[in-house]
Amino acid sequence: MNKMELIDAVAKGAAISKGDASKAVDAFTTSIQKSLKKGDKVTLVGFGTFGVVRKAARTGRNPKTGKPIKIAAKKVAKFKAGKALADAVR
Repeated sequence: MNKMELIDAVAKGAAISKGDASKAVDAFTTSIQKSLKKGDKVTLVGFGTFGVVRKAARTGRNPKTGKPIKIAAKKVAKFKAGKALADAVR
């Protein structure tokens, strides 16, 4: 499912216009991004938890040449499915 398909599904499920559904989806994703940027977790009970994890610096290998390269430390977004979501996709 891509973003447009999600907007269509939200519009149909909530019986609202596609324009309103687009605004709702955009507001939802923007709110999650802002919370994660501040370092907060976003927990949707039954669905899952969005969070930020810090990855340490490490040494990797260039797959073409095989030479070692340094990979800098960074923060990455992480999602952990909740029990209800995990059970629904089994």
